[in-house]
Amino acid sequence: MTNAMDAKTVNEDLKNPVARILGIETSCDETAASVVENGWEILSNAVASQADLHAQFGGIFPEVASRQHILAIYPIIDQALKEAHLILADLDGIAVTRGPGLPGSLVVGINMAKGLVIGSGLPLLGINHLEGHLYSAWLREEGKRKKNTPKFPLLALIVSGGHTELILMKDHLVYERLGGTLDDAAGEAFDKVARLLDLGYPGGPAVQEASEGGNPEAFEFPRAWLDDSYNFSFSGLKTAVLRTVQQLEKGKSKLPIPDLAASFQAAIIDVLIRKTLLAAEEYKTKDILIAGGVSANRALREQISSQKKYRVHIPPLSLCTDNAAMIAGAGCYRYCAGQRDDLEMDAAPTWSISEL
Repeated sequence: MTNAMDAKTVNEDLKNPVARILGIETSCDETAASVVENGWEILSNAVASQADLHAQFGGIFPEVASRQHILAIYPIIDQALKEAHLILADLDGIAVTRGPGLPGSLVVGINMAKGLVIGSGLPLLGINHLEGHLYSAWLREEGKRKKNTPKFPLLALIVSGGHTELILMKDHLVYERLGGTLDDAAGEAFDKVARLLDLGYPGGPAVQEASEGGNPEAFEFPRAWLDDSYNFSFSGLKTAVLRTVQQLEKGKSKLPIPDLAASFQAAIIDVLIRKTLLAAEEYKTKDILIAGGVSANRALREQISSQKKYRVHIPPLSLCTDNAAMIAGAGCYRYCAGQRDDLEMDAAPTWSISEL
């Protein structure tokens, strides 16, 4: 256990972490590698996307994803190191996504990281994917550090294809989970409704594009408030869209796609923003952090940023979806906090951020 003096030293170290970390991300369908220095400076960020491959399935095909990771993992790491003009000996550690994610995909990245650790003698750092999304808000391009960094305590909304979580971030690496999805995550609901409306994959960008020019009040889709808890549920909303489409098709009406997309998107964003603001008020935070793939949604970004009570931090679009820079960034903080993992470390597909 860390004694009081050690804890104080660790906290000081985390204010300005000094480390150069290679991050590896293979939790789902993106094979990515990145080098980040001191918790914020991106020296390289390489991503091999499988989006076009999985579009034919209308979603992620896990077995295909893991096979593609095997093909892409070495070239993408080599690219990241070359873009950073570094070799393994120049690094302080290797961070890899341990979970949550698809088991077969996680194992590819973890095994690659272990091989690099065995060959180089560098420390191994298993990183929680959701923690990585949080630390994407600290990242900047090389030489372009932003002065307005997030301040603690802050209220974080992680919203992606597999996760919708409200987290109170009390300090670096200190979290309290306030609530999460009880069924479909927001991003998953976007994918399913996009498939229903034949808009393509991935669903988030497809619905956003289809909603342009649509009336967000054309259809009164439900909002699940869940007795003012900080949990989320979007399965009822998805079902309401399905039933509306079935009724319109039964009446042989042409589907008003822009109105359907805009009304569905408005219902999701309304719940996400209202619960986030309520939690920020209850826990008296001054800052709000939005991260994850759905944080790229234009309407969500504009509406949460339009309020003036809270400072809002949202990563640039390139860092909203899965990437390895966020894993390397979180890895810098974990390295400076003294984390070291051994070669027995295994994938943790259902690893909750509340377990950190």
